[in-house]
Amino acid sequence: MLVKFCGATSAAEVTDLAAAGADLVGLWHGVPGGRSELTADRLGELAAVALGTGRLRPVLVTFSSDTQALSALLAAARVPCVQLHGFQPPGTVRALRREGPPGLEIVKVLHLRDGSCLEERLTGAYERAGADCFLLDAVTSEGRIGSTAQPLDDAVVTALADRTGLPFLLAGGLHAGNAHDFAGARAHPHFLGIDVDSAARAEDGLLRAARARAVSHAWRTA
Repeated sequence: MLVKFCGATSAAEVTDLAAAGADLVGLWHGVPGGRSELTADRLGELAAVALGTGRLRPVLVTFSSDTQALSALLAAARVPCVQLHGFQPPGTVRALRREGPPGLEIVKVLHLRDGSCLEERLTGAYERAGADCFLLDAVTSEGRIGSTAQPLDDAVVTALADRTGLPFLLAGGLHAGNAHDFAGARAHPHFLGIDVDSAARAEDGLLRAARARAVSHAWRTA
């Protein structure tokens, strides 16, 4: 099972996550107003730290649809994976598959609100365009997406996974205490792992090894 922690902004956070047994670290760029937004230079610096740990793969998390800029950024920063966290259309996936660095992994987020997937009619198009996996995340009642700390319903997750053909990561309010609430998702043949943000943060808002380790252990041993 893969464990991803999202929103690192310092080298210390990245190395803490590696020590906690994480597999992936989300680095934000092109998330307007995001608390963890990085400049292109800073993205490259933290990606290098992640790759230098020997275990962490950096993931560019973005709302951008500018495929030329994203392709250049991914190549320059040596980031092997991009997470399209906004409402980018299938054409963005197709262009990145064509223009992006060789071997690029493309994660497309599917947003769920009130039990419905907002991109449901497009899932097949994303698959045909070349997405490697989906990430299932919650949308708040106010329409906010990303780092909502709002959990999804296990039955809704498994039903959506049944209707799609790609592996999926699970996000949305996951923490060390609710792994057993997602028995269906964890048992699903398409389940890849989890994506966590707030549960790995200390009171100062920074990602910490002890909290990340607790989440990883709870989900891997549930």
